[in-house]
Amino acid sequence: MRLTVNGEAREFEAPPEMPLLWALRDLLGIKGPKFGCGIGACGACMVWLDGSPTPSCSLPLEAVQGEVVTIEGLAAAAGLPAGSLHPVQEAWIEAQVAQCGYCQSGQIMAAAALLRDVPDPTPEDVAGAIDNLCRCGTYPRVREAIALAARRAGRDAGAASPAKREG
Repeated sequence: MRLTVNGEAREFEAPPEMPLLWALRDLLGIKGPKFGCGIGACGACMVWLDGSPTPSCSLPLEAVQGEVVTIEGLAAAAGLPAGSLHPVQEAWIEAQVAQCGYCQSGQIMAAAALLRDVPDPTPEDVAGAIDNLCRCGTYPRVREAIALAARRAGRDAGAASPAKREG
């Protein structure tokens, strides 16, 4: 098998029916995506496949087409320097979203994709895009962190725009 994961070409041996999650965790040592339900419903295993949030626990390797990005590669995928946190990760920390933290990587991947596609989401946008399950029930903090990251991104974009600076 050959996959591009977090910008790096990786080769390994695996049966084509093996779920992507197990190849990432067990064969490539990428531990961010977690096993939750095994049927792609809870979101703990969420990765980006060519930029789309995709549950990795039910996706066989033979069906993987394109680049895989995990939480470990999220900042780099956004063009941030090595060692940086993605703005959603920073907002997650500030809003103290995590309790046990098990679902957090999947939720962050879903939230980052939402904000990339919908920079100023409504509560309805968030509810429609973030359906990951959280056993600890930190959903209000998840919404708070998404709103915080969206506000910061809007401010940063406004500060970078010459028209906004002049006006």
